[in-house]
Amino acid sequence: MNPSRNDQGLEWQTGIWDRISGLYAQEVDRRFVPVVEAVIARAALKPGERVLDLGTGTGAVAAHAAAVVGRDGGVIGNDISSDMLLLAKRRVTDLGFKNVEFRKGRAEAIPGEDSTFDAVLASLSLMYVIDRGAAAREIARVLRPGGRLVAAVWAASEECDIVTFQQTAGRFAPAPPVPGVGPGALADPGAFLSQLSRAGIRTQVEQQQLGFDFDDFESAWEVLAGVTTAQLARETQEEAKKAVRDLMWSGTDGPRHFRNTTQFIMGSAGG
Repeated sequence: MNPSRNDQGLEWQTGIWDRISGLYAQEVDRRFVPVVEAVIARAALKPGERVLDLGTGTGAVAAHAAAVVGRDGGVIGNDISSDMLLLAKRRVTDLGFKNVEFRKGRAEAIPGEDSTFDAVLASLSLMYVIDRGAAAREIARVLRPGGRLVAAVWAASEECDIVTFQQTAGRFAPAPPVPGVGPGALADPGAFLSQLSRAGIRTQVEQQQLGFDFDDFESAWEVLAGVTTAQLARETQEEAKKAVRDLMWSGTDGPRHFRNTTQFIMGSAGG
């Protein structure tokens, strides 16, 4: 990939996550609890293990992992957004955890030593990685032999309402500086599974239907698109809102349940 485009993509994504961090902590985190719990359950963590939370965001997965591995274990949360990391640090401090550390960094260049972690967890973050081949190699590098990968990604839009919502709204925004990133980027995870296999990680995929609710269209718009479309011209923003409302609310502005099929990529590093 062109280095300058890669850098532009990183700057673009970091800006989005920084801007949305507060809203994410207030509104998104609680709706993604079922995904976080499903990642933790599939990871089968044990006391004393070392865990990497890749794309930690506000630290929800890191906090859950810290509670399981205990004081003899440790968790490192990694993210590109400084604002997200500040919220993650606040979360674990408020919860009293002493076994969590946060580092700024990318999945393509994980700030960690070789063969360090018993488990790498990635809850809804790998869809936004710019160079997933590099990320696969980095995940394999930092996992110990026999170490586990558990990653959650959204399924295709026809099975996942949040992807339908964001892709519909996103059609009205300028094209991102890098292709192939976003909520539906790993709806077909085949290419990424091949990259993981070449890096030495054997994988399988499970699906689970999870969901959350919004009271009305306006609250859903504010949470899922309000920040990211705020820089659009007013007319364009209204067109985007109308497209989403017409497609997903069917003439009503009342409550709506989002049915979100989640794919869990589970892998084991070769010995």
